[in-house]
Amino acid sequence: SGESGAGKTESTKLLLQHIMNLCKGNSQLEQRILQVNPLLEAFGNAQTVMNDNSSRFGKYIQLRFQKNTVQGAKLSEYLLEKSRVVQQDTGERNFHIFYYMFAGLSSEQKEMYGLLDPSLYRYISGRFGTQEVAEHWKHKYQEVCNALDMVGFQEQEQVDMQAILAGVLSLGNVSFEPEESDGSVKVSEASQGWLKAAAVDVLRQLVCCVPCSPVSPSVSCCCCLCADARDSIAKVAYGRVFGWIVCKINELLAENVDPEVELREIGILDIFGFENFTVNRFEQLCINLANEQLQHFFNHHIFQLEQAAYKEEGLPWETIAFNNNEPVLNLLLAKPLGLLSLLDEQSAFPQATDKTFVDKLNSSFKGNLHFQPARGHVLGFSIVHYAGKVQYAARGFLEKNRDTLPANVRGLFISSVTPLLSVLFTGKSLCTSIMSQGPPWHELSVGMRLHHSLMVLMERMYSANPHFVRCIKPNSQKEPGVLDNQVVLLQLRYNGLLETIRIRRDGFSWRPSFEEFAER
Repeated sequence: SGESGAGKTESTKLLLQHIMNLCKGNSQLEQRILQVNPLLEAFGNAQTVMNDNSSRFGKYIQLRFQKNTVQGAKLSEYLLEKSRVVQQDTGERNFHIFYYMFAGLSSEQKEMYGLLDPSLYRYISGRFGTQEVAEHWKHKYQEVCNALDMVGFQEQEQVDMQAILAGVLSLGNVSFEPEESDGSVKVSEASQGWLKAAAVDVLRQLVCCVPCSPVSPSVSCCCCLCADARDSIAKVAYGRVFGWIVCKINELLAENVDPEVELREIGILDIFGFENFTVNRFEQLCINLANEQLQHFFNHHIFQLEQAAYKEEGLPWETIAFNNNEPVLNLLLAKPLGLLSLLDEQSAFPQATDKTFVDKLNSSFKGNLHFQPARGHVLGFSIVHYAGKVQYAARGFLEKNRDTLPANVRGLFISSVTPLLSVLFTGKSLCTSIMSQGPPWHELSVGMRLHHSLMVLMERMYSANPHFVRCIKPNSQKEPGVLDNQVVLLQLRYNGLLETIRIRRDGFSWRPSFEEFAER
């Protein structure tokens, strides 16, 4: 754990290499486990203000062992930040894979996929930079292609996948205008070419059937609805491709042993770090909630269990106070009046708006020390997290939490002539869902999915013997070799590491069994 840019993903890669090295084996499986990383990073990571290679999803890697040899591995992914596909803030980029494609595809391939100059695309932000950067991306694209081959993607699947990604980019340039004769909305003349370039057949049909309310108060509002539907199609298509890649990786890495054989397991959790940007949205709330939950687990393990053991054994001990973040978790997760429950309640009302949601929060959490209403006419609120106060902009909260795709749109995907799209939306191949029962995953709100995922994750954590790797960010400028004392001290404080050092120093860190003690 650690904040964004502290080095979690790099530490995870080193830890994996170390474990594989300890196995002393050099089996094909061990090599594959190490080689899926470029694939996950290309599709799941992006440049942010805080980190040039920021994980925009959480991952839990389960390594399964028999007699100190790796027999299989499984990857669970959490909460991919799909909104990045259609919008990035200043100084940020879309997912790496889009830039790698532009740098790595030949002119003929670009023509086949209908790709033009990257500066023309609304979904792609950030200048392409120097020739050196382009060369680096070209090299990365080759790494991705090698990983796709190694994971076992068929050539046609790879072509379809890149056609979908290119189609998503072209789709983003489709705009809408009113039809003069009857006041309805149509694809603008200027963007007909982009619609044609969204070469994947279904993406073209989709825009023609996006739901547009006939009783819409204004044509401009109707154009916005169409643009929203266009963006939600792009996000869903990308999210499904990512889920499919994870699924294929799991098929490749699954253990092939007798089910009767008991396997031991090491799990590694590498989850997105705590974030506090100039503008914080729904995605930041979800990320920070996950970090809040992990901090609570750390506190429980290090402080509560440790001190309870001293008490039980009757050791002389003065209780060490620690910053318990349970009240923040209750504010976010309690039922029926926690923030996520209120968000779901509002999301279920068609008439509700982001403003009614904020009003509901202000009245429900009045006087709560961890909640602060926004001042003036700002549509937002602040939460005092374990790592500090974060101000959230509430615009888009309801829409992002609903994350809906109209039924007729889903039907079009399923009947697509692009085989991969049809597979992605029938759901038969998507085995990444960690819901084993209850309503279909896509019918739940994003908040509910996150809550459920965190519950499953915490169950795994509490049943295991955890080791905590705390990553500390040395400075906020992304500079090597620079250690900013204040930046480091702040992290040591909010992570509870100063209290941890105290409990380790004053506590009883060596705990032999009686046999070990007598033997010694």
